[in-house]
Amino acid sequence: MAGSNPSGDSGVPRLLVGLDRAVVRDLAQDVASATELQYDFVCAPLFHPRRQRDANGVSAGRLTPATRSDTVLHSKAWNASVVGKVSAWMRFESPVERVRRAAEAAFKQEMAWASHLPLTACLLPYPKEPQPPVNYARLVNQTTAQGVAMQLWLRVPLLDPRSVVESSTEEDDDTAAEATAATAAWTKWDTLRSLCEQSNSLYVALELPADLPGKAVLDRWLGEPLKALILPTDIFLTNNGGYPTLSRRHQRFVQACLGRGVHMIIAGEPCHPNAEGHLTYYQYVQHLYGKVPALSETEKFSSPYNDFLQAPLQPLQDNLESQTYETFEMDPVKYNAYENAVAKALEQRHPDKNKEVLLMVVGAGRGPLVHASRKAAQRTGHALRIYAVEKNPNAVVTLRNRVITDGWDNVTVISSDMRAWQGAGATERADIIVSELLGSFGDNELSPECLDGVQWLLKDGGISIPAKYTSYLAPMSSAKLWNDVKAHDTLKMFETAFVVKLCNVFLAADPKATFVFSHPNPDHPDRIDNRRETTLTFTATADATIHGFAGYFDSQLFDDVYISIHPKTHSPAMFSWFPIYFPLRQPFRVMAGDKITAHMWRCVGSNKVWYEWAVSEPIVSPIHNPNGRSYYIGL
Repeated sequence: MAGSNPSGDSGVPRLLVGLDRAVVRDLAQDVASATELQYDFVCAPLFHPRRQRDANGVSAGRLTPATRSDTVLHSKAWNASVVGKVSAWMRFESPVERVRRAAEAAFKQEMAWASHLPLTACLLPYPKEPQPPVNYARLVNQTTAQGVAMQLWLRVPLLDPRSVVESSTEEDDDTAAEATAATAAWTKWDTLRSLCEQSNSLYVALELPADLPGKAVLDRWLGEPLKALILPTDIFLTNNGGYPTLSRRHQRFVQACLGRGVHMIIAGEPCHPNAEGHLTYYQYVQHLYGKVPALSETEKFSSPYNDFLQAPLQPLQDNLESQTYETFEMDPVKYNAYENAVAKALEQRHPDKNKEVLLMVVGAGRGPLVHASRKAAQRTGHALRIYAVEKNPNAVVTLRNRVITDGWDNVTVISSDMRAWQGAGATERADIIVSELLGSFGDNELSPECLDGVQWLLKDGGISIPAKYTSYLAPMSSAKLWNDVKAHDTLKMFETAFVVKLCNVFLAADPKATFVFSHPNPDHPDRIDNRRETTLTFTATADATIHGFAGYFDSQLFDDVYISIHPKTHSPAMFSWFPIYFPLRQPFRVMAGDKITAHMWRCVGSNKVWYEWAVSEPIVSPIHNPNGRSYYIGL
């Protein structure tokens, strides 16, 4: 399924549209016809939908072929143009052993055939029986455990059909009935994938109804491994011209999915007066795709990092490479904010513009904060003298070159760890100390330890930029990230915090403030305790599986100048920091309204800082990362 619809320069993922066929008489003709209509693939039954089989050898003894030959298509066409549909007649949870065994035998036969062809993906039927899909999950798990390269897409209606019927007769409130049906559908999916150990071969093909449930339900599905949206032709409205169209809410959800690279599948026969067969439905999806906003240059730059696990920096142990500095320096939003903060500090704290202000940039890197501070002084007209302190000898080379090439006649470069600075300049006291030592969780790159270590360089009444920063945590659902951690098959990975640009994620509750740090700390000049611990209680907004916690921060640079990666206050277009992900060794399910109690510790030793985390409600998890055995930040 390479796709015939390139994304061009918009940065939006490639459009892939499939056509779901209930019955296929001539597969080669169907694939050719769909291709002519610009569809990328066909969903075709692996076996005739009414060809039921038994486990007693009766059906196996038939002389007629069980299904069409693999020679009707070239192997490349099977792989690129066909998604196999597993028969829906099977009753895996039947109390009748004969029926259950027949379903098991037929499922294994169809999976073996799909693997033989070979197909890229199979569309599994929704478990319609009222019982939890335990036996069904066992068979699916056997398939994934064999290590087949094929993806398994579970067809899931957004509203469980059985619950829709039962709820509509028992509840007067349509909204409550809708919520019940939405919960039932998600619960069946979650039960099946949990029994399959959150297998990364399992995906969702979500079938939309004519009426969509609330936003929280839709948002939850965006945190699931959503591979395809199934759009039945009968959910389309008819516009004034007699052509199919979707409601505004459907359009928004479809476009949100298109922006995430979710495939579209048109199901059912054309049912609109002026529709030119299935071509019209494809054209409408293409129209919606064309309205998906193009990615900004910032988004294009950061999109390769979507849901990609990155180890946090070790800023005191390691020297950054030139490419890393270059990436950070491309963020104009951050440095504009710093420039504004320095300008405000100069104006508010130093009214005499002719009196020289001493500013120290600690952790100067290749000089972006030096540049921003100089620009601020030029704006305000202040006399400014700067010490640029940097421990990385390679970055010091760049700084000293910039003193010459950029005319930094008021800048003195100091090659030293800020905490061990001695000699020239170290006897002076600064009016302002400026730093960019913040990490994705605020304090996770040791900003507290570094800034506490240099506060002796400040005059009485001197200020730090940033002045304050707060970290935040939120329970999150992301099978994608959890599976990426699981793939390494080590305890260490489950006890490591990862920097991630979160995309295929659902936050089960709003983030809550976790740790707060302020600078300077004049009341504690000698011994500042940067250990922290907190207990946070969240209320789940929707049913979800919790795979860990998402971490964010915001920072007050000075006065009303802030930078933030908090979802609700994110500084527009700033990309220097992505959120942080604290995994859980064992995911757990919550229902809407459930309490989630999380515990987080920031621990400080003689040569390292580390986090420990755990859950005590609704389940009790192990305490992750005791003594920093798996993950720490070296001092």
